[in-house]
Amino acid sequence: MEDAFFYCDMMASPVPFPHFWEHTVGSCHATMALRADWQQQLLRCQKQLGFKYVRFHGWLGDDMGTVVDKNGIRHYSFFNADQVCDFLLSIGMRPFVELSFMPAALASGSDTVFHYKANITPPRDNNGWDELMSLLVTHWVDRYGIDEVKEWFFEVWNEPNLSRFWSGSQSGYFLLYKHTAQAIKKVSPLLQVGGPATANNEWITEFIDYCAANNAPVDFISTHQYPADGFDSLAASEPGILYKRTAAVKKAAGKLPVYYTEWSSSAAPFDALHDQPYTAAFIVKTIMEAQGLVAAYSYWAVTDIFEEDYFSSVPFHGGFGLLNIYGIPKPAYRAFELLHNIGNGQLPVAGEHLTVDAWVLRNNNVYSLLLTNFALPLQQINTEKVKIQLDRTGEIAKAYIQYIDDAHANAPVAWNRMGSPGSLAMAHIVQLEIASSLKREDIEITQQAGSAYTEITLAPHAIACITFEMYGEKR
Repeated sequence: MEDAFFYCDMMASPVPFPHFWEHTVGSCHATMALRADWQQQLLRCQKQLGFKYVRFHGWLGDDMGTVVDKNGIRHYSFFNADQVCDFLLSIGMRPFVELSFMPAALASGSDTVFHYKANITPPRDNNGWDELMSLLVTHWVDRYGIDEVKEWFFEVWNEPNLSRFWSGSQSGYFLLYKHTAQAIKKVSPLLQVGGPATANNEWITEFIDYCAANNAPVDFISTHQYPADGFDSLAASEPGILYKRTAAVKKAAGKLPVYYTEWSSSAAPFDALHDQPYTAAFIVKTIMEAQGLVAAYSYWAVTDIFEEDYFSSVPFHGGFGLLNIYGIPKPAYRAFELLHNIGNGQLPVAGEHLTVDAWVLRNNNVYSLLLTNFALPLQQINTEKVKIQLDRTGEIAKAYIQYIDDAHANAPVAWNRMGSPGSLAMAHIVQLEIASSLKREDIEITQQAGSAYTEITLAPHAIACITFEMYGEKR
């Protein structure tokens, strides 16, 4: 294969590049948000990665004590839910409220999911569900004010198209959605509610049609996707598969904003890919391709403080998190850090390659050239030489490169070199934090007649970010 070559006119007019992936990030269930270590990790992510909302399961679960039945009398308690909201607001974040799962006091059955036994059955009494929705949302509006709560998002359930998460039918979910949306809008028409929160981009058209025909208010479309959802391994490795699915959802949603409230490189809860540079490169490529299609792209999940199947104590066990249980960043975390620090104006880049992609972002006189060498499983990938030409640069004051690959920003590799200890002493944590960090390295730039030239080598599933700081007035 020929070397990759990319060209950019640095004086071309940029197009807006909103950081839509920073809108929301996912987490485990709501009880985790009462833990001090979880809170510390979320605060770090808010400060360093820019996340604004957090979404998790189980606001209504029995472990939150939201509603209980004692001797036939229903008791409501929103104290734990308020503790979560209070913390989020105190650090400048907000909840993306996933209204799940069914409190036992309202449930029509005993089917559950996950280690924490979340009830997945429909309500046995729609009036009881309506009352819970009205009381909870009214309480939040009274406590925080309508000007605050109208900025929140209320999403009905989680992946009701999967029997693992919803024991009812599609029509049963649509009825639940209608009751929920109408109850919330009765509190205030300013509140935002949406769905169908499905896996694999499903039910979108049916959901929109149902809402239109049944007076069910809807303010946004939400769904989830992972590369292998609903496809065999060959189809899941089709280049651009997530982009194609996202574009199809955007088209089906019409004027409604699309919120992907879960996505990741793998839906498996313990997958080594989550800890590897593969996922970091996957994140960058997927986000850059989703530009213009979605209002939010909520990565699953923020931390390995997570207990859907069980709470693993192994420092790096392939968990969904950007941070491991000790708060050590994985390569995926560093990918979000690079993305957070790039500009909000995008310049056109010419050049094509089977596995290498390039994007140029601008923030005044600072330019970032972001590159990935990525392929989905079953696709061929090799180490590639990448040549870059930048025209009309002006004089470069400073240039440096940052890598994420097997040898850079990779704490799991350093942990393996330690002998993969099952628990970490403070000295280990300090060493792994250093190993995880992004390092600035010098890069050789040739400038000639107003143009700049450089070349780098990208390993399989590597990321490189070249930063150029220019002299002169702001452009």
